[in-house]
Amino acid sequence: MTAHVPSSAATSAARSIEVAPPTTPASSGSAGPAMIVGTSPQIARLRRLIEAVATKDCTVLITGESGTGKELVARSIHTQSRRGSGPFVAVDCTGLRDTLLESQLFGHVKGAFTGAETNTMGFIRAADGGTLFLDEVGEMDLKTQAKLLRCIQERSVVPLGSVKPVDVDVRILCATHRDLRAMVDKGEFREDLFFRLDVVRLAAPALRERRSDVPGLAEHFLNLLSELYGEPRRALAPDAVGAMMAYSWPGNVRELANAIEHAAVFSTDGLIRLSDLPERIRAAATSIDPVRAASGGEMPLMTLDAMEKALISRVLVATNGNQSKAAAILQIERRRLYRKVKRHGLAELCNGAA
Repeated sequence: MTAHVPSSAATSAARSIEVAPPTTPASSGSAGPAMIVGTSPQIARLRRLIEAVATKDCTVLITGESGTGKELVARSIHTQSRRGSGPFVAVDCTGLRDTLLESQLFGHVKGAFTGAETNTMGFIRAADGGTLFLDEVGEMDLKTQAKLLRCIQERSVVPLGSVKPVDVDVRILCATHRDLRAMVDKGEFREDLFFRLDVVRLAAPALRERRSDVPGLAEHFLNLLSELYGEPRRALAPDAVGAMMAYSWPGNVRELANAIEHAAVFSTDGLIRLSDLPERIRAAATSIDPVRAASGGEMPLMTLDAMEKALISRVLVATNGNQSKAAAILQIERRRLYRKVKRHGLAELCNGAA
C-alpha cells in the first residue's frame, strides 16, 4: 500500500510512504520490492551485511555512486527488520531546499504560517514505528542538519508553530554519493551529525565492479517490463549480452534498466539484439581492443564458465563475428572455438566468415 504525505510541497520531496508487508530475505530470489538481484561475490557480501544490520536498530549510512541501488539496500534492511510491517518513508533530500523544509520533515500545526490551514505530521512522524530513509543526505542544508541531529538525540520532533515535542520511534537510514567526511572538513556537513549517521556503513558496489551480474539484471528488467506492459517476455541475443558485458555502465543499475527499456521499445520480433541497444553501448562494444579483451582486462570476478562465455562474446563482438580472427586472438583452434560457441549459445554473434 502506498500513500503520499498530504502536502503539495511535500510530493516533490517524498517519493513514497510505503507500508511494506513482511518479506523473506532479499537473497531468497523473490520479486518483491526489496529484491537485490545478482550472484557476484560483491552482492553476496552485501546481502550478508544487510542481514546482520537488519536485526539491529542502529543508524546505517549507505554509500555508493548514483544509480547503484542505495534505496533498494535501505528497503531490504527495512523489510528484514522488526520494523518490516511498519512504514518505509523515502525522502529525497535534494528536493528539500525550499522555505517549507522544516514543515515537510517535522510537520506543522494549523496557523504556523500563511497557508497552514491544517495540522501536518511531516515525514518523520509518518515513519513512526518504521523506517525513515534520507536519500542524498549530503544535500541537506546546515540548519536542517541541526534539527535532524536534535531529533535523533531526543527521539522526538517539535512541529513548526508548536513548543510541545512529540515522541517518535523511527529508525533512520541514510544514503549519499558524496564524501561526507570531506564535507565535514570543509564545513559543509556537521561533524556531530556525521558521527550519529555513520554508525554502520554499507557500500553499494558500482555495476562495473560486478559485471557478471549484468545478464541476470537484464533478464530481471525484461521480466518487469513484460509484467508492466502485459506483453510476451523478450529474449536477449548473444551480441546484446556481449555488448552489455563490455560496457562500463557509468550510470550503474539505473542506466542498465533504462537501456533495457530502450531496447525493448525498438525490438520488433521479441529478440533484443545489439542494434536495439542505445548507441553509446553499441559504440563501446565495437571499440573494444580485441587483445585487451582476450587478456581479460577489467573482467569481473565470476565463475570460469561465465568468464569464458563473456570473454568469447566480447572477442566475437570486437571481430564482427569473424571466428577465424577470434580464434587467433584467443589462441585456440577454430574447431574448438566453434564447439564453445555452440555450447554457450553464441552462434548469433558469428557472421559465418572463415
